[in-house]
Amino acid sequence: MNVLWDFDGTLFDTYPALVSGFIRLSKQNIDRDEVLKWLKIDSKTAFKHYGIGEEQRLEYQTLHNYYSKTESKPFEHLTEALSSVDTNIIVTHRDKESTVFLLEKYQLSKYFKDIVSVEEQGFTRKPHSSSYEYVLKSYHIDLVVGDRDLDLIPARKLNIKTCAFQNQNIEADFHIDSYTDFIPKVLNRL
Repeated sequence: MNVLWDFDGTLFDTYPALVSGFIRLSKQNIDRDEVLKWLKIDSKTAFKHYGIGEEQRLEYQTLHNYYSKTESKPFEHLTEALSSVDTNIIVTHRDKESTVFLLEKYQLSKYFKDIVSVEEQGFTRKPHSSSYEYVLKSYHIDLVVGDRDLDLIPARKLNIKTCAFQNQNIEADFHIDSYTDFIPKVLNRL
């Protein structure tokens, strides 16, 4: 069983860091819960909603990476899910350095065969399928796990089974709210 994982909001609870970075970037007095609602759609939509130009994306990523080193943690029971499959791959909008930093901080690096950093490696942002197609050249993927629709759209396009994490409102083959459900509700049914 080979699984492709999103990182932010799927493997790690990085939303507190995303929100902190976004609020600092915006230089506005905005409600954290409201920002989170928009970021859970995607950052492009949040930028547009709050009148932030795309030219500030690099600054946003820098701020987000800064906050995530102290505010982000892996979701509970993640190691059980990761160790239950043969190969784990990450496809993320996050830069590779901060991804590796967090994986090493929580002793999770050993579970991953590859990390694809979408923009850093020159791919079009998800939901474009180019980064997933790149992974498929090296690995057969049985399942994609993500917390937003943009993580699962490329998988559906490529006819790969999908699992939505902590998001019942998106189309997926499986929905789970905790990794305690990964083996009984997802793996045992594949």
